[in-house]
Amino acid sequence: MRRVRMGLLAALCVLPLSGLPAAAQPPQGPVFEDGEAQPVFDPAQAVREDLFVTAPVDSDHDGQDDRVHVQVVRPKETDRGLRVPVVYQASPYFSGGNDVPNHNVDTELHVPEQPGHRSLRTAAGDQRMSAAADIRWGYEEYLLSRGYAVVYGESLGTGESTGCPTTGAENETIGAKSVVDWLNSRAPGHDAGGAPAKADWATGKVGMMGVSYNGTLPNAVASTGVDGLEAIVPIGAISNWYDYYRGAGAVVAPGGYQGEDADVLAKFVHTRADREPCREVIDQITADQDRITGDYSPFWDERNYLNDVDDVRAAVLAVHGLNDWNVKTGQAAQWYEALRERDVPHKIWWHQSGHTDPLGLRKEEWLRELNRWFTRYLYQVPNGVEGEPRATVQREDGSWVEEAEWPAPQAAEATLRPTPGGSDRGGLTTASSPHRAVESLRDDATRTAEDLAAAPSSPNRLAYFGEPLAERARVSGTVRASLALAFDRPAANVTALLVDQAPDGSVSVVTRGWADPQNRDAIDRTSPIEPGQTYQIEVAMQPDDYVFAPGHRLGIVVLSSDHDFTLRPKPGTGLSLELSRTAITLPLVGSIG
Repeated sequence: MRRVRMGLLAALCVLPLSGLPAAAQPPQGPVFEDGEAQPVFDPAQAVREDLFVTAPVDSDHDGQDDRVHVQVVRPKETDRGLRVPVVYQASPYFSGGNDVPNHNVDTELHVPEQPGHRSLRTAAGDQRMSAAADIRWGYEEYLLSRGYAVVYGESLGTGESTGCPTTGAENETIGAKSVVDWLNSRAPGHDAGGAPAKADWATGKVGMMGVSYNGTLPNAVASTGVDGLEAIVPIGAISNWYDYYRGAGAVVAPGGYQGEDADVLAKFVHTRADREPCREVIDQITADQDRITGDYSPFWDERNYLNDVDDVRAAVLAVHGLNDWNVKTGQAAQWYEALRERDVPHKIWWHQSGHTDPLGLRKEEWLRELNRWFTRYLYQVPNGVEGEPRATVQREDGSWVEEAEWPAPQAAEATLRPTPGGSDRGGLTTASSPHRAVESLRDDATRTAEDLAAAPSSPNRLAYFGEPLAERARVSGTVRASLALAFDRPAANVTALLVDQAPDGSVSVVTRGWADPQNRDAIDRTSPIEPGQTYQIEVAMQPDDYVFAPGHRLGIVVLSSDHDFTLRPKPGTGLSLELSRTAITLPLVGSIG
């Protein structure tokens, strides 16, 4: 067991000191054992201070640069000259949220809706409802005791920060980035009285971390390539806001928040004391987000961090729930794929829960992983973490496995085709011979996708199942449905589900995807539908890692509106599926034939 203490002399190599009086007592340094920082600092004696950092943006148009309210919590040894790295959490939630009505989703497609349904979003992560209170975090004591400072930054337009909340736009990225710049002496800071404040206790090496919006801001800041941001840990985080509120041209809600959109979230987090300067800014979000066509646009392009993934330099430890239907799995999968292709240091944890922090799922193992990540990239201790398996996946029985990479490198593409009988339960075959039947369904958005999938028969969906599996089969990656569909109206939703039928006949939804057939040619362009004409509609389901047990049947269900996610027009729209031109492609480990 290797134990290393970085006292004053050792710290000089990796933790430069400045301004330390010759007669001062040498500060206690961090200690590392087996590549992990050890708890040698006392969190109860930490120094806490409230400051403000100036951001080079004026998002509330008041003629002054916005300012970010920052709360710093650092080991007391930093008052005696020790310099430490920082774990920084930026958030719009530290000062709570407002009760905001969601958009009405019981509306015809391509018809403006009136405000209606109310749903109070619950902020992810720790909150404080009073601007005067200390900000707290479940990781604070753990990090402080191991020699990290913890810095909290209130996102623009929230709490004591000025500026405006804009649900992922560039100003929010600039605001969060400015704190990294301040920690590296590139941005001005001051205390409440206006006196200059410098982070002369910081090494300049910063890690960002958080859940949900608090995990999205690290992705955003990393996409700027800012110097000093060495590592990020995005948990349940967004990489492209269009994919959060839309799905291939369809207006699609985050799970649990039907009717929410970018403007609703901006209003929810708009907690600065003076709200008036941001009203026009948020009204513009309502106009620009376009709940009519659902098309990709410059509004959404500004909020797509994948555009700038070439600039990411920070090592990324991503965490996501395989059953997260709020921030869906595609957000982590597409970000991770882009990082992997660019050789950015990367690792991913997939767990079987939903929109949550792994701290409550696998505490000891998770903290060890986190500690090693920050030790390697913030303290630069060579602990070999970059050479370890890249993927940690929790299986359906609760066990955990480590794999070289994700998706599973051994996954191979398998193609299934439907056979007649979809109104009841048709078949799925690996055979290439086409079945020339055309089968139809009628949209009924009052019924949930889960109920329709489980129904033995229904006029409102088409269902196709394979034979019972002789051995386990694992889907690892993105399932794609290429559907040959005709419509009897000029607008419709399209939803496709991957389902698992157990030997007792029960059916559960594994993953799903959505598309607007008017965006069949491009997500940024609406193309009219000619009723009666057949179109090839491509539906990419949310990426998954799922094992079908022996004796279970793999199934595909096609329906129109998805009650819990899409807009919900009145029942009646007819869809016809041409089986001979329909195929399902799965990334498969194992055999289904």
